Amino acid sequence: MNNIDFAVGIGGENGQGIASTGNILALILARRGLHLNAYNAYQSIIRGGHTFLTIRASDGPVRNMGDKIDVFIPLNQDTMDRHLYLLKSGACAIYDKDKVTPGKAADGVQLCAMPMKELTKGNKLAVNTAALGATLQLLGIESEPLETVIARQFKKKGDAIIAENLAIARAGYDYAAQNFTAFSWKAPRGAKPLGIITGNQASAMGGAAAGVKFYAAYPMSPSTGVLMWMAAHARDLGIMVRQVEDEIGVMNMVIGAAHTGCRAMCATSGGGFALMTEAVGMAGMIETPIVCIDVQRAGPATGVPTKTEQGDLWQVLGAGQGDYPRIVVAPTNQLDLFHTIPELFNLCDKYQCPGLVLSDLLISEGTTSIDPDDLDFQVKIDR
Repeated sequence: MNNIDFAVGIGGENGQGIASTGNILALILARRGLHLNAYNAYQSIIRGGHTFLTIRASDGPVRNMGDKIDVFIPLNQDTMDRHLYLLKSGACAIYDKDKVTPGKAADGVQLCAMPMKELTKGNKLAVNTAALGATLQLLGIESEPLETVIARQFKKKGDAIIAENLAIARAGYDYAAQNFTAFSWKAPRGAKPLGIITGNQASAMGGAAAGVKFYAAYPMSPSTGVLMWMAAHARDLGIMVRQVEDEIGVMNMVIGAAHTGCRAMCATSGGGFALMTEAVGMAGMIETPIVCIDVQRAGPATGVPTKTEQGDLWQVLGAGQGDYPRIVVAPTNQLDLFHTIPELFNLCDKYQCPGLVLSDLLISEGTTSIDPDDLDFQVKIDR
């Protein structure tokens, strides 16, 4: 049974840096050896709206997000009003005292009002950094890990930006130490440092491990992360990556590459896969082994790009007219995605048929901790 289990919730508008803030905190906790799951619930807009990111961490395996928040960081009033009820006795809320007014909190909740304008020297973009500093102090974590990640995060922006953010992080940390009561427990250290990975990254890595040399895609949420990883590593791995005009072109390019003997892969979501179905049938007819990842989102039709659903099973089972062999797999988590895709390629080559992977938004965009030793790129390739 886990001894320490806690959750951090960060919320505000789209565009307030919530995803990057959560990524920094997740990386710090994973490097400490803690297991974690993180999920960012956001709306289908660029700015405004409401975003709420939850990170649950523990010294043992974490398999869901839970139903409580121990550290709450509302970056605006709307988030405070929506989520304060999640805090139970012993939890704390860290907020800008000039921008956010707390409502009625449960007994035993510590309200940590911070003078963000003073701590950030008026830099509105750095409120998250000060709040992260305070969060680490309350969790009993040293400030050095945050400083290390900040230096790496802002490396391309120059020394001045790094120095400014380091100063703000220390200011938030010190203010919390002087004015708030830390938790009675401290975030523990795990046996070894861990990494973090999303499902889309795991899918792309699994393809690379399987020997994929051609990847094509049309950007469609929530599958775009696979394309981004492939494009970022294409030169180093010798993979040809093509962003195509539509999903019909994507599948036909993948079939063409696979028909010449190249391992080829693509990823899309439900609406994009609907356009691919005729070509998937052709892959079955001409016995060409291709792999397509369907990262499911809420439907029907265009549906909701930022909400998860597992409604595409009948679509992939019935893709194309008539009947032909196909292999459908549904990995259960991020690590399972990494291991399943090379195995699927081997099966598709053996039986000369298309392979279809059912992922979903929760897995693909969710972040989890991972032991780097579990990512074995020297997989068996059986053709």
